[in-house]
Amino acid sequence: MERTSDRNIVQKHAVTIEDAPVEKLLFNDTRLSWLWLIVRLYAGYEWLTAGYDKLISPAWTGAHAGTALTGFIKGALAKVGGAHPDVQSWYAAFLQNAVLPNASFWSYIVAIGETLVGLALIFGFFTGIAAFFGAFMNMNYLLAGTVSTNPILFLLAMFLVLAWKTAGWIGLDRWLLPALGTPWRPGYIFQRPPEKNPVQVFPAP
Repeated sequence: MERTSDRNIVQKHAVTIEDAPVEKLLFNDTRLSWLWLIVRLYAGYEWLTAGYDKLISPAWTGAHAGTALTGFIKGALAKVGGAHPDVQSWYAAFLQNAVLPNASFWSYIVAIGETLVGLALIFGFFTGIAAFFGAFMNMNYLLAGTVSTNPILFLLAMFLVLAWKTAGWIGLDRWLLPALGTPWRPGYIFQRPPEKNPVQVFPAP
């Protein structure tokens, strides 16, 4: 009988594709963090001013909360018809059945969400996550048939998501990310507890 140790063991190796030098420079090198700071400040300012205007507006978060959002939704629903509608029917159904009946609630969510995204981008606080939610809101505005600055902000947000490791280097992420770490590499706050009885693995003879 053939012994296990004598068998030919075929090891499957994963193929790792290295990033191009320009990708490493843009998204992994802190020397370009000043570039992402400019992008963050511009996008953050746009979100913060838009959110703040809604927070102080009675039609968004005041006595008449939901009025402005209702008008926005009705305008979007008017763009459904035609051979090439600006608003797709499935998204119009979402607006009409989920958002419009709860316009007051969603009005607060939009105003607070825009403000928080703006503050997070300006201060470099969880930059990648903030940029993702900013892009998510941009996509909803685009699906509702509103162009404005949404395509530009969406593109910038995607770049910030890709550069999440260094985009907040000139900001709070410089200390926050190393402290919290990532799911594959914990920081110094959430350390993995050492194993009590580590298992020693010896190579086969």
